[in-house]
Amino acid sequence: MEALAVRLSGLDAHVDGALRVIMFYDTLMRRRVDLPALARASAGLGECVAGIRLHGTGRTIRCAPDGGEATGPPSPASSSAPVTLDEEEIGTVWLERPGPPVPLDEVLLDRLAIAAAAVAERYGPERTTMADPALVELVISPGTDEAARTRALRLLGFAADLPVQVVAVRSRLPLDRVGGLICPARPVKAAPLGDVGVLLATTVDRAAFPAGVHAGIGAAGGPDRSWEQARTALRFTTARRPVVHHRELGALALLAQVPRDTARDNADVAAVARVAAVPEDLATLEAYCATGSLRRAADLLHLHHSSVARRLDQIARTLGVELTEPHGLLRATLALTTWRLLGD
Repeated sequence: MEALAVRLSGLDAHVDGALRVIMFYDTLMRRRVDLPALARASAGLGECVAGIRLHGTGRTIRCAPDGGEATGPPSPASSSAPVTLDEEEIGTVWLERPGPPVPLDEVLLDRLAIAAAAVAERYGPERTTMADPALVELVISPGTDEAARTRALRLLGFAADLPVQVVAVRSRLPLDRVGGLICPARPVKAAPLGDVGVLLATTVDRAAFPAGVHAGIGAAGGPDRSWEQARTALRFTTARRPVVHHRELGALALLAQVPRDTARDNADVAAVARVAAVPEDLATLEAYCATGSLRRAADLLHLHHSSVARRLDQIARTLGVELTEPHGLLRATLALTTWRLLGD
């Protein structure tokens, strides 16, 4: 490489400078420097503030030319470049040079981006939104000791001071796409566990879940507890209510603890199962239990209220309860919810 540089140096001063920049970063990569050292070296080389940010951690590193941390508000980037790994953009590098960029800034940023990607691959976090299922399982398992859980979270790119929410997902869409939608600018990791997808996220935009996705959201805090809550909330999702946060369930969450055989043997639940054999009747019961009003149920079903009334009379006879009475509506709602939890 040095022999090649000697031959090319006589051809063009810019080429000689570019080769020296390339050799500078090759040396840094051989020394296996970390991101702060990479930013410090780049700031010194460029004689201006240099910055690195990885999307997976949300961490920003800014170094001044003297090697210290850049203080004060950041200046607008004079030039920047994406950090890519396996064809996915995982971060950004930039220079904050007063005035216009100099000719070699583009070469410097290109090599800085390549080096930052190599550091991210070597030291973590995981290179994409999709994560190692074994690491994710370690994070959410109730049997994991806290030291191992903290280490797994760090390897996945979550800072120790960031609360993590767990989301249980059933979706035909790729999990990384769902994760990117609900948490676009903060750390988020996804992995399949059995027939359920797991998302670990620092924030969750509930409104951003795409159509067709069913999701249960656990509270922030201990990931093991959040995972338990997320799985419970997922069981309460329906086509009309595809996203459920555990905190919204309140006392209804207790129904998830009823043994399955006990639930199946309950007369009201068995009656709902008979109603469910006719899809139109099931839809009518669901709409009526959701609204508590014949006319609002009719609007929801796009039917005349007299048609809904006839269906409800038949359903009431099957259930053996008076749906127009508060007590009957409560029994029907609890039985319907319990039947859904069975997933039969």
